[in-house]
Amino acid sequence: MKLKRSHNQMIAGVCGGIAEWLGWSPERVRIIFVLLSFLSAAFPGVAVYLALWFLMPPPDSSNFQAKDFR
Repeated sequence: MKLKRSHNQMIAGVCGGIAEWLGWSPERVRIIFVLLSFLSAAFPGVAVYLALWFLMPPPDSSNFQAKDFR
């Protein structure tokens, strides 16, 4: 599976895309991201997130279904 942003998103779909790629739940990835960001004084985590937002390809619109938002 190719790493890309997800429709399961809170901000840009970065954590959701990583979760889909790893086969984990999006909540697990988000919690890990928040903990790592908090423990590293927030700036590096935010910078990595922003970089991934621009570097990861967007989700496929052909795979989008309304049920993804329930």
